[in-house]
Amino acid sequence: MQLCGGHGLMNQIYLRVHQICSGWRLVPNRPSVSAPLHGRALLERWKRPCAFTIHEWIKGLLAVPFVLHSQPTAVYQEHGENLVAIAADTHQRYAEIFRDVENLMRDHSTPLPRLTSAKFASLTQNNPVHHIKTGAPGKSKLNHLVPTVGSFFTPLPLEDAFKYQDSQRFISRRRFVAPSFNDIRLILNSAQLLGLFRTSGLDLVTFDGDVTLYDDGACLTDDNPVIPRLIRLLQQGRKIGIVTAAGYTEAPKYYERLKGLLDAVHSSDVLTPANRNGLVVMGGESNFLFRYDHTSPDKLTYVPREQWLLEEMHSWQESDITQLLDIAESSLRACAKNLNLPVAVLRKDRAVGVYPLDRTKVTREQWEETVLVVQNTVERSVVGTRLPFCAFNGTISQPLLVTHYRPD
Repeated sequence: MQLCGGHGLMNQIYLRVHQICSGWRLVPNRPSVSAPLHGRALLERWKRPCAFTIHEWIKGLLAVPFVLHSQPTAVYQEHGENLVAIAADTHQRYAEIFRDVENLMRDHSTPLPRLTSAKFASLTQNNPVHHIKTGAPGKSKLNHLVPTVGSFFTPLPLEDAFKYQDSQRFISRRRFVAPSFNDIRLILNSAQLLGLFRTSGLDLVTFDGDVTLYDDGACLTDDNPVIPRLIRLLQQGRKIGIVTAAGYTEAPKYYERLKGLLDAVHSSDVLTPANRNGLVVMGGESNFLFRYDHTSPDKLTYVPREQWLLEEMHSWQESDITQLLDIAESSLRACAKNLNLPVAVLRKDRAVGVYPLDRTKVTREQWEETVLVVQNTVERSVVGTRLPFCAFNGTISQPLLVTHYRPD
């Protein structure tokens, strides 16, 4: 279990990290002009029946043309003319849906021109980014259709992104498997990349570690093909943040996991000192910040919390944090006993979780039950209303965590 802010607070932390890298002056409690770009989207925010996401809504829209045009029972040669014609028609229908959704998103939250933090804060003080195009009160049409939708900080050319992904994954040619959650996630990710590339508005890129930069539980070794790409981003003057749930409090542990990248940054002959200083590591889900340091044997140095904590985070009481972790730990132990889970409890500075003993297999359903038990218990507590937190299921080899990822 780990503590930090919700998604809005997370964006402000990333802006603070960017300022630590570049020397910008912070305008407190204002949204960033561009949302951080994660290497991997969070697929499962919460296991709640009411959590209807934009991904699921788009998936429902695409189900109609799939059912009407897929023709799964027809007998065709796989490369026959009829099948090609059906695929072309399905492609057109899918593209039209993404074009309509793109227009809804544009109306819902029109991206602002690239501004400095101060100008952005001044502009949005009395007129939030949400539905800013007309300054109209109330909800946008998209917000009525998908109540959980947030604001979009970058243009999202969904139609172009779909056409690209369709050329790679042949989504329109599938007759038995409808467009999936993963298809839509990749299309949304591609749309954000296209939007950033076309507007040249990318200053900070953040990546998760496991299952994004490297395999689950592995390390970023020097032969990883992502390293030259990260070096190129730094060379272009962009900042990179490695954001991970790993709650290590000392630099050597992060150096062990990120050794290939840190050594490459240290030895690179194309990076300037300013480029190298653009690399930071945020561990423990925004609890421990490290920045690149060429003088350190671990290539990282710890940044004290008082240098980057936001005003809201300064108000958190240590007694409340301890009480919240105590409640979560008690709930974890009770759930592990009830489900007869072969796990051990691990308590940290701002986290508590469980992990399997001797690599014993724990089923996904058991992990999810444990997540929901802890989430529900902490939400019902008094201290749970004062501190932001989140419960989520790590992978088989990872502990259960409670962190800042809470729906705002």
